Amino acid sequence: MSASERLRRARSRSEELRTAALTRFERMRERWPVIGALLVRMLNVGLMDAATRLAAQLFLTTIPLFFALGAFAPDSIRTRMMSSLRTTFGLTGASAGQVQSVVQANNADHGLQQTVGIVGVLMALISATSCSRVLARVCADAWALGKAPSRPAAWRWLVWIVCLIGFLLLQGLLREGFGTGLWLGVPMTFLASVGLWWWTQHLLLVRRLAWLPLLPGAVLCAVATSALGLSARIYMPNALNRTLQEYGSLGLVLTGLSWLIVVAAAVVFGITLGAVLAQHPPLQQWLHTPVPAPKSGSTSGSTSDGKGDAAPNE
Repeated sequence: MSASERLRRARSRSEELRTAALTRFERMRERWPVIGALLVRMLNVGLMDAATRLAAQLFLTTIPLFFALGAFAPDSIRTRMMSSLRTTFGLTGASAGQVQSVVQANNADHGLQQTVGIVGVLMALISATSCSRVLARVCADAWALGKAPSRPAAWRWLVWIVCLIGFLLLQGLLREGFGTGLWLGVPMTFLASVGLWWWTQHLLLVRRLAWLPLLPGAVLCAVATSALGLSARIYMPNALNRTLQEYGSLGLVLTGLSWLIVVAAAVVFGITLGAVLAQHPPLQQWLHTPVPAPKSGSTSGSTSDGKGDAAPNE
């Protein structure tokens, strides 16, 4: 058998396998439409790619902010942030000392503080817009929406970062139930997370969807982040202290970035799954979610500019 014949047969076999796989996938979509839609949407979003980009931007935003807090923030704010970090991650030992040295820096050297603070604030502001844009893209891809009709105002990106910082500052109080204990702190943290992710989607999607359809994604994100927050108190203290002992300060960076990737992946998955659930029965009727538009070329009303399969209802 000649080489060309073998190549032709290989291509034919490859095409047969591809056709069979597509046929099975279409049958699966007909039988379990939600699962099929979720798989397609996750491929469009790119779970790990989006999570890695989001985690990297969060990291580049939070680190300069910590230095800026250590340089400029009043003692009450720095103490509150340190308390929230201790409560969230269960910081103890050497890792707690390292973080405290940044967040609660000694402000005796005002020149050094101003230098670090100004650079930190400028870097944080620049990174903040990138972080918000990545999350806005995730929300739009989760709902299969195209670009907004007009360019979103930059204030939306900055407002989201400011509110995220405020949410982090309140973590210590929320998780402790304002002094009453975990029995109240856990549900309060969960409800606050629902509100944060509900408002986040509405803000970054530039009000292209009503509030109700965004609720499933907010609840799923809150469930994921709350569960990760509870597990962080068990896993993170030992992991941070171990990597700090083995690799120095670089270990804290690697461990923190790895944790952010896990959190970002949970957020991306929660927003995407929430969008799919909201666009399928029974939630579609209950939440009055707009019916997904047909694929390009399938009907005369479809678009050819890639604006997605969900129409805005605002």
